[in-house]
Amino acid sequence: MKAAAGARGGGGWGAGRGGRGRGARGRGGGGAARSTSRRRKGAHALSVEPHRHQGVFLYRGAEDALATRNLVPGQSVYGERRVTVTEGGVKQEYRAWSPFRSKLAAAILGGVGQIHIQPKARVLYLGAASGTTVSHVSDIIGPDGLVYAVEFSPRAGRDLLNVAKQRPNIIPVLEDARHPLRYRMLIGMVDVIFADVAQPDQARIVARNAHSFLRNGGHFLVSIKANCVDSTASAEAVFASEVRKLQQENLKPQEQLTLEPYERDHAVVVGVYRPLAKSGSK
Repeated sequence: MKAAAGARGGGGWGAGRGGRGRGARGRGGGGAARSTSRRRKGAHALSVEPHRHQGVFLYRGAEDALATRNLVPGQSVYGERRVTVTEGGVKQEYRAWSPFRSKLAAAILGGVGQIHIQPKARVLYLGAASGTTVSHVSDIIGPDGLVYAVEFSPRAGRDLLNVAKQRPNIIPVLEDARHPLRYRMLIGMVDVIFADVAQPDQARIVARNAHSFLRNGGHFLVSIKANCVDSTASAEAVFASEVRKLQQENLKPQEQLTLEPYERDHAVVVGVYRPLAKSGSK
């Protein structure tokens, strides 16, 4: 897939020189962006190729980077860079996805085995903030998917509403994720829950929402910020404690990874809710 037009939009593809670490690394590829002027000189061929996670892509240029196909071509959400490429004679636009601004992107570039967020999926996103990562989830699931984006902060909620106006597959829910019964009439059953609530009781928050909305055999991804749960314990101890809490709620963790170098003392736990019985089992 060769580029049909130059990169557009605001900030770089990866972390700038001031960011932690030396660039976006991991199984998914990634890297820090070089200057726009260098890229426009044509010193490097531009291409976009599918990542192993459905709906996610790798931008190949001066440096590799993560991207999603823009559901709303011509529109940036938070000033991210865009690039247009020609695929089978059709132009497609992609949006940069920085791991320094998204826990989900950091997990992908960190080598997470499964994200379970894919085209046509129904996703419940807890802690949607202003919609940065939610917009990329919107790209991934496409027009046949749906993401319910729950956010309690009025200020972030206003930004989220503006994002949702341009993206019909985002349903903003301006409510407190601690009280899923308050929005039970707005949300149907979902395939995946992604939680980034950074609260001491986040395991309980995820469990309550899972019991209300996550189908049996559905999956969850929980971003854990250790010092928001317990600032007196080590990060490893906090992660282990949160995993045990999830297990007590029929949430079976299957994978855990830290988000270094993109986020300090953060981990993502991926798992399954009320696993379906294997065929043939008694």
